[in-house]
Parts: sequence; C-alpha cells; structure tokens
Amino acid sequence: MDNKKIWKAGLIVIGDEILSGRTQDKNVAALAKWLNVQGIQLAEVRIVPDIIEHIAEAVNEVRATTDYLFTTGGIGPTHDDITVDAVAAAIGADVIVHPRARAMLEGYYGDKGGLTEARLRMARVPDGGELIENRMSGAPGIRHGNIFIMAGIPAIAAQMMDALTGQLEGGDPVISETIGCWTAESEVADILGAVENAHPECQIGSYPFFREGRVGANFVVRSTDAAQLATCVAALTAALADQGQQVTAGGI
Repeated sequence: MDNKKIWKAGLIVIGDEILSGRTQDKNVAALAKWLNVQGIQLAEVRIVPDIIEHIAEAVNEVRATTDYLFTTGGIGPTHDDITVDAVAAAIGADVIVHPRARAMLEGYYGDKGGLTEARLRMARVPDGGELIENRMSGAPGIRHGNIFIMAGIPAIAAQMMDALTGQLEGGDPVISETIGCWTAESEVADILGAVENAHPECQIGSYPFFREGRVGANFVVRSTDAAQLATCVAALTAALADQGQQVTAGGI
C-alpha cells in the first residue's frame, strides 16, 4: 500500500428537532456523496442539541481528527440558531456582522419587509469567516479555515455544497462495486476478511437483509484504484463461488 494521504471530513448535525425525531436528517447522505466526488471521506457524524457548550465541544473534538469539519443547522434567524456563536466560542473568535452578508440580505429582503433584527442574525459570522454562496434564500453559509457552517434545510445545504465544489483539496474519489448472495453473513465472514486482507487497497462492506423469506447480503467493495477494485471483486466472487455460493453481480 502506498502512503497517499486520505482526506477526511467530519459532520456535526445540530438541532433538537433531529434528536427528537420531529425532523429526519437528509444531509448526511448528500454530504457523504458530495465529499466522495471531491476525494474526501466522511469519517464521522455527530448529532448534538441546540446547546452552545455541546456544539463547541463537538466542534473542537471532531476538527482535531479530520481535515475538514462541516456543520448543518442552526444558522437561521431565531433565538435558538446558535451555531455561529458556538463555532466562534470553539475557535476563540468574536462574532461580527459580515458587511457583504448584510448587503446580500438587504437586497434579498428589500421587497419582503426589509432587513429586520431577526434576519440580520443570518449575516453574523465568526470574525475572519468567508461566505458560502446560497442562491436559494440569500442567507449565506460560512467558511472559517477548514470549518464549513451550512444550512440544515437540505435544498439550501445542497446549494452550498455546489458553491464549494472544486474548492477543497482532496485525494482520489472512492469508487465501488457491489455483488450479492443469498446467504447469511456468518457463512461467508471468513471469506470477506481473507479477501480484504489480501487486497489492502480495498475495503469490503457487508450489508445483510431479509427478503422473500430468506436472508441474504450484499457486499460492497470500495477503492480509489479501479484496477485494484476489479482484482478484489474478481477474487471475492471466485472465493464465494468456490464455497458454493451463487453470486449476483450488481447486488441483490
């Protein structure tokens, strides 16, 4: 195995509504897929409540072990939107009103009742922060070094990801291939481990299911190297077939 750097990111999902179950998070999957295209692996996800101390603690813990940190949620106009304050506390920065963000919001709300004090909260950033464009609602996201503060609303978060495309340093995108068998994981666990150990450039994930009254599993092989991926998939397919398993390319 070579020593190419593996770029990693962490995500902190912020909001009591997520923890209570009132809102289902959709940003984890979207961010993971987007990061993969940038050559960055989503290594950790945490969900934290709307408490400044909890958010700040999570920010410092996650950013200590990753190259990039993303947050979603808590940057709206209400009193409980405290992500900016929490990130600022974590990094030891003051909170300021960003002049360009203010101008953007003044333009957006010019025919919608004007820029109220509540709406002005969306122009607040940790001092030194840059803006992430949001073409949907006018309120920008924030970049402060390797920290990216984004909206919790999936459509707006997607706009912010699009604005960041190509701006982050990363490695090779991870590619994958899936095969499946009508078998219990326990029947093939040794095979999965042996094949993965023999192909250190690849990782094999096993995903069991129960369907049509039977148990089965899909096996996803991942790598940043297409040739290594193909070799590993071929080896896994052959090993499963040697055990008498019927392998379905593309998964079941």
